[in-house]
Amino acid sequence: MATAPSISVVTEKGKISKANAKDRPFPLEWTRNIGIAAHIDAGKTTTSERILFYSGAVHKMGEVHEGTAVTDWMEQERERGITITAAAISCAWDASCGPWKGIRQRINVIDTPGHVDFTAEVERSMRVLDGAVAVFCAVAGVQPQSETVWRQANKYGVPRIAFVNKMDRTGADFFRAVSEMREKLKANAHPLFLPIGKEDNFSGLVDLVQNCAYIFEDPMEMDLNPTRHPIPADMADEAKEYREKLIEAVSDFDDALAEKYLNGEEVSNAELLVAVRKATVSMKFTGVIPGSAFKKKGVQRLLDCVVNYLPSPIDVPPMQGQDSDGKEVDVLVDDNGKLAGLAFKLWTDPFVGKLVFYRVYTGTLRKGTSLYNPRTRRSERVSRLVLMRAMDREEIDVAYSGDICALVGVKDVITGDTLCDEEYDVRLEPPSFPEPVIAMSIEPNSKADQEKMGTALQRLVAEDPTLRVSTDQDTGQTILAGMGELHLDIIRDRMKREFKVEATSGKPQIAYRETVTAAADAEGKFIRQSGGKGQYGHVVVKLEPNEKGKGIEVLNEIVGGVIPKEYIKPATDGILEGCNNGVVAGYPVVDVKVRIVDGSYHEVDSSELAFKMAGIFAFKEAMKKASPILLEPIMAVEVTTPEEYQGDLMGDINRRRGQIQGIENKNGAGIVAAHVPLETLFGYVTDIRSLSKGRASASITPSHFEQVPASLLPKIVESSVKAPART
Repeated sequence: MATAPSISVVTEKGKISKANAKDRPFPLEWTRNIGIAAHIDAGKTTTSERILFYSGAVHKMGEVHEGTAVTDWMEQERERGITITAAAISCAWDASCGPWKGIRQRINVIDTPGHVDFTAEVERSMRVLDGAVAVFCAVAGVQPQSETVWRQANKYGVPRIAFVNKMDRTGADFFRAVSEMREKLKANAHPLFLPIGKEDNFSGLVDLVQNCAYIFEDPMEMDLNPTRHPIPADMADEAKEYREKLIEAVSDFDDALAEKYLNGEEVSNAELLVAVRKATVSMKFTGVIPGSAFKKKGVQRLLDCVVNYLPSPIDVPPMQGQDSDGKEVDVLVDDNGKLAGLAFKLWTDPFVGKLVFYRVYTGTLRKGTSLYNPRTRRSERVSRLVLMRAMDREEIDVAYSGDICALVGVKDVITGDTLCDEEYDVRLEPPSFPEPVIAMSIEPNSKADQEKMGTALQRLVAEDPTLRVSTDQDTGQTILAGMGELHLDIIRDRMKREFKVEATSGKPQIAYRETVTAAADAEGKFIRQSGGKGQYGHVVVKLEPNEKGKGIEVLNEIVGGVIPKEYIKPATDGILEGCNNGVVAGYPVVDVKVRIVDGSYHEVDSSELAFKMAGIFAFKEAMKKASPILLEPIMAVEVTTPEEYQGDLMGDINRRRGQIQGIENKNGAGIVAAHVPLETLFGYVTDIRSLSKGRASASITPSHFEQVPASLLPKIVESSVKAPART
């Protein structure tokens, strides 16, 4: 990772970087690319709606519960009240304080889903963002999916601030939420504001950086012109204490401020603001803001923090890429450089066709430009450029470095492709996505539906990297694999609504895995003689268990040329192909180490095909001897329930072969954490609602794989022969 450039704190208007093009409307220093990410139902979409309203991007606030949210534009999102696909939208904001006061900033916002089934949307959004707002519920605190999105932000080096939402709710506790961020997320979290009151009495914020208070007026006025007040007398000591803690926390990132602090000198508001910004951009500090998006409290202060503390595109380390020779290069943010950017999302628009969401990392993209794809080695012309406002589009003629836009006219592209100038042959690191954990069969109801289903699945797979489609070789069934029941249900619903495909789905199949528990030696021979040139391949392998999560490793330990170099790769390919179907029930093999240690060849009859087949035979034989086992996916389940139903729900988890990991009580609600096999979880959310009269909720996330109990193995093997799930 390259070193981050110096923090661009603008102290006067017009002082901008040389990386800006002359005709750029918003200089790089005045641009923020942020994502809103959190656990499901923490209030991300409501927060996004308030941001859009206060920034003037929309003139009427949308509400999730009414199905009028701008960023929840899909029919399924509005019906279910959840976010399914990440929506990008641009707005602008004037900060009320700090070095950018009076300078209108461009903020590109991506509202991401909170449900674990749509985690790929968060993954690819994090990959192209410069900063993020992590939203937490003041009542529930840090929830399971909060941890997931936090890890994703860490993975892609995204600085963030935290917004503790729902401060008006019964049971809200700002300081407990901050404490949980430190304990569960290992975040260096410190309040930037203190709440004045909580629950029904939540009436304002104390700004620890600016040393003032903001009192919320009549909520019916929507707080369009909030007024600053002196800090209330009864909070003066508390504010002083937390300001001291804040100065101490950020002094590690600013030498001048540290010296003043150690000498007991007064730290000015401007100095503290700069230090907080440096600390935030370093990713070693997280500022926390309380508020209530639904009640329209604190969102404007959150926008101030986005502008003042989150980085612009030139404040983060340059993007890493590889040139045509495989050498690492830094892609520097510069409007005047050669063009390069990343296609991070595909979407089929009913009006304009295929939309490619594109982050420009360097250079300037103009309408009509031809973009080169290093993966396909082809160039395609961009016929139109649009700025996205959720489902609405604004036509533009040019996009600058740091911008997020959508391309129309580019056809042969997949998620993660780099699109650049032909003279600048570079590949940027694409986002990575988790493997599917659940599959189901899907059959068209008629021949006409069969033709339409092929087209529909092709488009849906192009849009969604976590959706896999395969044909079962034994049954001829089409198998859909995805991240969960809800994910596959949405896909099936979209096929019916958008593509008019009537289809019947079978019970979802589990993505089992196979591995070995012992070491074994075996050889594989492929010998065919039918007159003329024959086929001869001979490979000896040692198979042993690998470390958990290491995957498949094939090592060449041939010495003395007993197998020529040109046959090593075919033998390796054969072993890897053998790993696609294990010997227990035909499922993919994971976490094994295979050493090619010996073999032989024939000067005339040996061929690549023969050694590939020998590799397959050797692997299969070794696996049979190495005590193979079947692994099943285990899910981390967290159930939140009123205490009176806790016993029933724990009993239900035990009946599902689950293991209770912990029990916690918060404000009269019991939180049960458990590990439960996925095979037993179909319809689980419906079942717990029945057991708790609709008052319990559950969060289910993939955890790990464990060995299938011996008593269940025959049943699974039998079902895999009838309807195997290949993922």
